[in-house]
Amino acid sequence: MDNELQLYTYFRSSASWRVRICLNLKKLKYKSNYVNLLKQEQKSEEYKKINPNQVVPTLKLPDGQILSQSIAILEYLEEKFKLEYQLLPDDAIKKAQIRSVVQLIASDIHPIQNLRVLKEVGEDKKAEWAKKWITDGFKTLEILLKETAGKYCFGDQISFADIVLVPQVYNAIRWKVDMSEFPIIVRVEKNLSLLDEFVNAHPDNQGDCPPS
Repeated sequence: MDNELQLYTYFRSSASWRVRICLNLKKLKYKSNYVNLLKQEQKSEEYKKINPNQVVPTLKLPDGQILSQSIAILEYLEEKFKLEYQLLPDDAIKKAQIRSVVQLIASDIHPIQNLRVLKEVGEDKKAEWAKKWITDGFKTLEILLKETAGKYCFGDQISFADIVLVPQVYNAIRWKVDMSEFPIIVRVEKNLSLLDEFVNAHPDNQGDCPPS
């Protein structure tokens, strides 16, 4: 239907996963439009008209406006639907600290080991490459979380930091990162993984997830 949010998504896309979590936390109904990255559906002429950058996620608003880039989408949803569930504090310093962690994951760790980059690295080196960059980034993240973490990344209130953390931990485990080095990250992710909003956003629970 044209009067609902539409998310162009791929089940294992970390960036799409972030947006799914946010939509769930804010109790927003949306339609999933699946874009199979392995089949190169993001490069189709139809999808390029929706998102010229040929990536997911893309969020189509009920009025037809198109938003891309997961962090920009999170920021929009927070501003538009803040009363539904607040994911950034009002305090300017705390807000900046959360955004710093978000950028560490979303800008410094994730892009270096996403699908497009790993294809360029090559089949024989991609596992070593992904493991190295996630491990390096998590060493920094673990230090930061020593100062801020409670039940979640920042105390006991879910924030943008938690939304970007969970998909990145999934990727770390997938690439066989030694998570015993990162007890705070492991603890926070475990707490988040128990929440329905995070469970429902998990790749295994998406309509385009292949049968196991």
